[in-house]
This record gives sequence, C-alpha cells and structure tokens, in this order.
Amino acid sequence: MAIDFGLGTTAIIFVVTSIMMYYLARCIRIFVLISKFHGPPALPIVGNLHKFSDDPREHFLYITGVLDEYREKSGGIMRLWLGPRPSLYIYGAKHMEALLNNSRNIRKAFDYSFSEPWLGLGLLLSDGKKWFQRRKMLTPTFHFSILQNFMDVFNEQSKILTKKLDAVKDQHVPVNILPLVTHCTLDIICDTAMGKHTNAQGEGDSEYVRALKGIAALIVFRRKHPHLWMDEIFSRTKVGSQQKKYLEVLHGFTKSMIQQRLHEPKKLVDISSSDDGAIAGKRKRVAFLDLLIQMHREDPSFTLADIQEEVDTFMFEGHDTTASAISWSLYLLGLHQDVQVRLQEEIASVLGDTDRHVTTDDLAKFSYLTCVVKEALRILPAVPSIGRSLDSDIILDGKLVPKETNIVLGIYALHRDPGQFPDPDQFDPDRFLADHTLKRHPYAYVPFSAGPRNCIGQRFAMMEIKVTLANLLRRFSFKSLQTVEEVKPAGLMILNPAESQILMKVSKRN
Repeated sequence: MAIDFGLGTTAIIFVVTSIMMYYLARCIRIFVLISKFHGPPALPIVGNLHKFSDDPREHFLYITGVLDEYREKSGGIMRLWLGPRPSLYIYGAKHMEALLNNSRNIRKAFDYSFSEPWLGLGLLLSDGKKWFQRRKMLTPTFHFSILQNFMDVFNEQSKILTKKLDAVKDQHVPVNILPLVTHCTLDIICDTAMGKHTNAQGEGDSEYVRALKGIAALIVFRRKHPHLWMDEIFSRTKVGSQQKKYLEVLHGFTKSMIQQRLHEPKKLVDISSSDDGAIAGKRKRVAFLDLLIQMHREDPSFTLADIQEEVDTFMFEGHDTTASAISWSLYLLGLHQDVQVRLQEEIASVLGDTDRHVTTDDLAKFSYLTCVVKEALRILPAVPSIGRSLDSDIILDGKLVPKETNIVLGIYALHRDPGQFPDPDQFDPDRFLADHTLKRHPYAYVPFSAGPRNCIGQRFAMMEIKVTLANLLRRFSFKSLQTVEEVKPAGLMILNPAESQILMKVSKRN
C-alpha cells in the first residue's frame, strides 16, 4: 500500500532538509577555513576543552602557555576549538588593530551572554543600534569636568585606606592588600556612581563583593562546560540555583540605591555643555546615577530598567578592575624597590611634606607615576582578554575568517610580545617614556581596549588609580612577600590572584 505524504508534508521535508544542509555546509566551511590557522591539536566534538581546567590558575597557565608556544609560527593568531565552536586568539599588534579599529565587528562573543542575567544589555553587552545610541548618550557623563569633581572622593576614600594600613603597619604579620583595596574602590564607585556612602572599608566585609566574586567564578565555570551553555539546562543545575542567589544580592544592592535616589530632590546638570567652568559651577559632586535619572526624566524611553543595566555595569567595571590595577601596581612596586623609591621621590616633589588632597594639576605633573601605572597594566592587565563575534567575514594574515567566528583578543599575551616589548617580563616603567612609545605599534598596548568600543571609563579609572597610589606611597613603603609563581595571577573575568591574596609588608615612611 503506497503512502501519500501529500504536498504539504513533502514541502516541510524539503524545507527541513534544506535548512539542515545549509547549516551543515556552513559548519564545513567554518571548519575548513579555521583549520588553516595554527593551533594545538584538538579532539572531535570536545575540541580543546579537555585541556581546560576548572582551577583558574591551571587554566590561565594552559592558555598563556600555548599562546607563547605558537607566537612565532602563528604571527599572533592561534586557533582553539571550544567544543564545536571555533575561536581565534588574536595577540599580534597588527591583527589587534584590524579587529579593534573596525566599527562593524563590535558584537561581543557568545559567552558574554552568560553575564546578561546580571548586567542586562547595557553598554558592556549591547551591540548594533542600541550600543551606538547608549554610547552616545553616556559619553557626556564621563566629561572631564564631571570626573574632576570626583577627586575629593578619590582622596577621601584612599585616605581612609591609609588609616586602615596605619593600623597594621610595621607588624610581622603579612598584610593581604587585595581585600583592603577592593573595599576602598567599592566605596569610591558607590559614592561616584550612586552618590551613596556604603562604608565597605569600615565594615571590613561586603556581601556585594562576595556575590560579585561568586557570580564571576560561575560565569567562567559555565564557559568551560558546553552542556551548561543552554539556559534551560543551566537554570536547573546547582550552579544555576547559586547564581540566582548571587543575583538577588547584586540586583537588590543596586535597585535599593536607585529607588532611594529617585525619591531625593532633583539635581539638574547641563551635561551637554563643553564649558568646564559652567558645569562645575552648577553642581557639586553629582553622581552618575543622578545623570542617568535626569536622562530618564527627560526621555522616558530611557527606562528604569535601562538605568539598572548601566548601574550594574558601572558597579562591576568601576570597582573590580581598578582594585586589580591598584593591587598589582603595589605588588610590582613591592618587588622593585628602586622603582618605588624613584616614584616616592616624584610624589614628594609634587606634594611636598603636606597632607593636602591630590589635585588634577598634581596628576598632570606625575609623569613617572603615569609610566608606572601603564607598565603595571602592561604586565598584569586588569582585563586579560576580551571577546568578539564576527558579523561578517574578514581577512587576517591573508586568510579568510568566516562570519560568526569567536574572536578572543588576548591583551595579556599581546603585552608580552618581545618584538614590541623587549624582555617583556621585566617591570620597566621607562618603556612608557615618550621617546620609547613612538617606536611601538599603536595597538601593541591596549589595557582599556581601543577603537570605537574602547572603555568609556578609562580616564575615570586612571585618575582613581593614580590618586590612590599617590596617597598610599606618600605615607608607606611596600615590600612584596610572594614571587609571581606564589601569588598566582589567574584570569577569571578580571585578572586576580588565584587565592585572593597579595601579601605585603607595609612600613611607615619617615
């Protein structure tokens, strides 16, 4: 008996078969094109994931190790397979420029979506029209005149940190500098972004910081396990349930401050003006949240949910990254006493024997401090890598890279290119003297990314880092008590010690 499938059923089979053939052809094309790039051997289906460790230090050592191994033969492009997904690690300056200086391929890599339940589609994670509009809208909030009014916050909170260190100075017990600095930067971002005094330094512990560290670890864990990539599966796991608890803390913290700010008297600021004096004269320490609320009131299409996205993004990017940069700077100075002494001499020449606040005029005079911070961010960048997903085919090193390829921009490895930075593991701030920087490729050093999607808050971060370091080093000397192997830098979302410890001896200066 013949079976009559009918025209409708035949059409459905044809459509389904065509779709399957299209995706199969696309997968074959991607496989063939990506296989032309150098990279470590991969297994079927799992790719290189069998080499990925859940231990953050071991994983970091594996990635940095294979990048070094393939640097010369690959020219700064290396292939890895994340299960069935191809990734290209870019860590050569000319290739970095081709990616970063491109206004089309600005979409974040697929695994950034794991951060979306936390950060939403704010400035960090959005793309396309929404990102361009949001970037244009938020850029004036980082105007120098507004940042200038945060100098008091940077000074006040860093001086609280000096008091904390004053209580533990000259003791035989090592001081773990990382949590002290982290609480300081949390107080700074809460005051500047939220207009809220949180006293994290006074309390000595923070549920928000614990939740932030926890969710960051979960996001990185999820990246390494393809069976957790689907939200439907992840939400039903133990780690998915743990993430919900972290989100309750993180979102509860920021939502309460938004609601509190909404019910306070309005603060009007003209952020469209470029007249520094005019802006500064109309306001006193208006937080970023005040500016976002004003935008919402002037344009209701910028909703409270949009404010929440940006606030959560500011809170994460604005305190954990700077805490990493300040802590690693102190660590490197503690290993290189000659650099520390030279820097302290510069700070003394600018500030004298006073206890006054550091000013923006002072920052302009701290030429060696600027070199020190830049060199610290070269050796131990707060963000060791960033990701992109290609929206169109591109050519790299004469080879075609297909659309949808996952691109990892390896900042940590880029900064260790011996062709750009001779003896790259040596801490040498003089690398950033003007006559040296002119000889390097402009994309050999990108601690805050570069191009159209560079970090909108990099000026804020540099001001905060330099003010904090100046206030610490004018009062104390630091000696690091761990080698690099002992402190174990590890790349989670932020480059931090694997065991969350940077142990130092802190001495009061005469």
